[in-house]
Amino acid sequence: MSGPGGLPQGGAAPADRTALVLGGGGVAGVAWHTGVLAGLADAGVDVTTAGLLVGTSAGATVAAQVAGGLDPSELFDRQVDEAGATTELTPRLSVAELWDLMAPAYLEATDDADRRRRLGALALAADTVEEPVRRRVIEARLRGIGWVGGRLRIVVVEAATGQRRVLDAASGVDLVDAVAASCAVPAAWPPVTIGGARYVDGGVWSVANVDLAAGYDRVLVLAPLVDPAVQTDLADLGPGVRSVLVAPDEDSLAAFGPDVLDPGTRGPSARAGRAQGRAEATRVADLLAG
Repeated sequence: MSGPGGLPQGGAAPADRTALVLGGGGVAGVAWHTGVLAGLADAGVDVTTAGLLVGTSAGATVAAQVAGGLDPSELFDRQVDEAGATTELTPRLSVAELWDLMAPAYLEATDDADRRRRLGALALAADTVEEPVRRRVIEARLRGIGWVGGRLRIVVVEAATGQRRVLDAASGVDLVDAVAASCAVPAAWPPVTIGGARYVDGGVWSVANVDLAAGYDRVLVLAPLVDPAVQTDLADLGPGVRSVLVAPDEDSLAAFGPDVLDPGTRGPSARAGRAQGRAEATRVADLLAG
């Protein structure tokens, strides 16, 4: 998936040789992503023109919004608007309760493939809201946006097999369904039916799916959930790839609180993310200009 492009003018990196990878992190992660992007923009650093946008779970929402041309400041305003929280749902189980349900999949699985199938089975058996109810939440987030261009990739996992599927404009899947599937946290939200199969959260495969940025010269990863595997995946892209990983700082983690699926985390997480985006602007600008 290498993007074309000649030498940059004035030392700036061509946008089509840059990948923006947005990872999972619940409702808090959606808000944090938008805050970081808005904070970067405040400092004059625009990463929304990247040639590739990879979205996993929470990152799928924001990647789709960015691909649709929405301004980071507008996205930030949505997150800090308390009235907007009414379009979100609170899961029947807390994150702590969800982790208890998922623990056997991690502790007893024989390998990664077995773990993914176990999580898929958990999702298929869980008592959650109905698919159409959850879909309306994603529709409200996207507000009519469809697939625009060919740079957006949304990661989902087939519940029955544990196999990853990467959806794009050519996949024939409605964008709302693609994002809803990528955000379908096992046991929290219902798997999403696409073409006769059911799909769950792209984070079941990887918290950020950094490997999909292979072929790009510069990779910026925003990862609300801290996972050492992200650093390993970045290194695996090759020695010639320049990258920056932005993970939540102490203030952002405090804003997330104990439950990243709680809609009440939206405002605090967005504000903390915006402050962090401003603080990270020099490092990100160096990546884009180097």
